[in-house]
Amino acid sequence: MRLFPVSALATILLTSCLLAGPGLAAAGDVVTLKNGSTVYGEILDMIQGKVRVKTSFGTEETISIKWAEVAQITTDHPLPVRLQDGTVLVGTLVESEKGMLKVKMDPLGALVPVPFEMVAAVNPPAKPPVDIQGNITLGIAGASGNSELKNISALGDVVARSEQLRLTLIGRYVYGESNSQVAVRNSRGTVKVDFFTTKRAYLFTSAYFEQDTFQDLNLRTALGAGTGYQFIDKGDYKDLYKSGMQLYGEVGLAYFNEDFKIKPDQTSTRLRTSVRWDWPIITDKIVVYHYDEFFPSLDNIQDFYLTTDQGFILQIIRDFVMKLQVTYRYNNKPPPGIQSSDTIYLITFGYSIGK
Repeated sequence: MRLFPVSALATILLTSCLLAGPGLAAAGDVVTLKNGSTVYGEILDMIQGKVRVKTSFGTEETISIKWAEVAQITTDHPLPVRLQDGTVLVGTLVESEKGMLKVKMDPLGALVPVPFEMVAAVNPPAKPPVDIQGNITLGIAGASGNSELKNISALGDVVARSEQLRLTLIGRYVYGESNSQVAVRNSRGTVKVDFFTTKRAYLFTSAYFEQDTFQDLNLRTALGAGTGYQFIDKGDYKDLYKSGMQLYGEVGLAYFNEDFKIKPDQTSTRLRTSVRWDWPIITDKIVVYHYDEFFPSLDNIQDFYLTTDQGFILQIIRDFVMKLQVTYRYNNKPPPGIQSSDTIYLITFGYSIGK
């Protein structure tokens, strides 16, 4: 029996593949570009406006394609598709008109057309059950000799977020001596829990505590509850410089108590409003932030208390940061002999949690 030459067999197989055209080569995932080019391989994901494809060239090469240049995608296996409103569709991407994804939902096989502009991500990485972010910083200053100075300040701001719950912890402690005399001593703490009833709306409960030796204040307490709304959340903007921005506002009622050293204690029911804005710029290397809590009395509109924190967080190296904060407080009805407003300027250094 005459054996068929191996080289001739290889030539026939290669010729067959070429004549078969796209039909044979298209096994796997296919990305068709607006210019007519086609990329075959395995779609890894589409996040931050770029599609990553592990090519089928027989290597481990991965290429990145701008989402704006893609006309059509098909896959041979199910993938999760996350929409701009947070909805997640899981299914195989089948052939559709340009500028559309058509998701074949298994096991029913229903076809769901989705315009490209409504797609936030394809096969995004799984989110951790709880996302923790924040920073803890410390500042120390001292002098001795012709002048005596001691100063210590500590700041903490940590937010833990799951799909439905958000826990916020904020703390501040400032102490200073000048020539062995106490010059400043105050502290505050806020604990707040948010329960999201929708992707944007939530209910909250909060507790605010503050002490200040030079405001005749043993303890200021505000226990509140109400509703809030997330106006801007991470990922709402696709721009690199705005993608991490967050903004929310809240309104509710609070039990408000001030325990003074000399002035008679005061208790009232107050409105509580709050706004928080965080803007990480240049991928968290610079963060601009603002947070306020406003407590106007329901008994006397001229009796109100306002506290605000605003500033910058600058990345030094890796997770180490410098924090520049201005804290402003205003009490429209202070004790006799006490000024209405206080401003604290702080520069602290510390550690950033999360990204």
